[in-house]
Amino acid sequence: MSTSFKTFPTWAFISLLTNGVLLLAVILLIWQQQRLTAFFGGVITSPQQINLNNSRPAITPDLGRRHQLTYQQWVDILKQEAKVAADRRPSHLTILAGDSLSLWFPTELLPEGKNWLNQGISGETTKGLLKRLNIFDRTQPEVIFVMIGINDLIHGTSDKVILNNYQQIISYLQKTHPTTEIVVQSILPHSAQEITWQGRDKLLAVSNSRINRLNQRLQTISVKKGVKFLDLYPLFTNTQGNLRQEFTTDGLHLNREGYIVWRSALQIYSDMELKPQH
Repeated sequence: MSTSFKTFPTWAFISLLTNGVLLLAVILLIWQQQRLTAFFGGVITSPQQINLNNSRPAITPDLGRRHQLTYQQWVDILKQEAKVAADRRPSHLTILAGDSLSLWFPTELLPEGKNWLNQGISGETTKGLLKRLNIFDRTQPEVIFVMIGINDLIHGTSDKVILNNYQQIISYLQKTHPTTEIVVQSILPHSAQEITWQGRDKLLAVSNSRINRLNQRLQTISVKKGVKFLDLYPLFTNTQGNLRQEFTTDGLHLNREGYIVWRSALQIYSDMELKPQH
């Protein structure tokens, strides 16, 4: 029998406690803000934004264009937006780095009081993100939130490779942004048999139990490397451990209600865990 329970590290208890409190806080916030039938139908104040020009929000282009751009076109856009952030030095700069889940985060739902730079690309993998981290080298963010990995799993990448890429991502960010809070966010589950996404078969080949185990290893890596870990997974799961249908458009991507839950988690976690900078 394993002796791991006898040597359960202190950091693990603290992390479990923090994320447990976060889970309760988000549930209470949801319950207080809206009736469950309306579920976040109210008005939410828009956060500050960085603008490249007067015609387009630099951080989140419209949904239509997102489906028309190539990967390289997206990289070029993100380079331009990162350059604006680097040149203007906005206060309380916060970066979202990841795939389509980050990319499609509605600008008006991002927590207020920060300048958000969205560095998400649809279909992104850990390898792809690692290669383009230098895009925002010159920015001076207070916080970088990272969520990446579901596309690796869909493409058949092994857990070992994903975790190795994650370690390189964390190391690079720590070296390049030594005063920045780095937060690794857990990979979200999918809706299993309720999936309607076009890549349904490939996604079904990845069990949610595997995603959960991978998240546990990501948490261990995060703590060992001295960065934060935000466990979003339990906020989005039903009793079967699958992504809740009321939070998704197709069993993989989030709808507005899902993003409100994520927003609430980011806001509460920031207030609880991240030191204020002036």
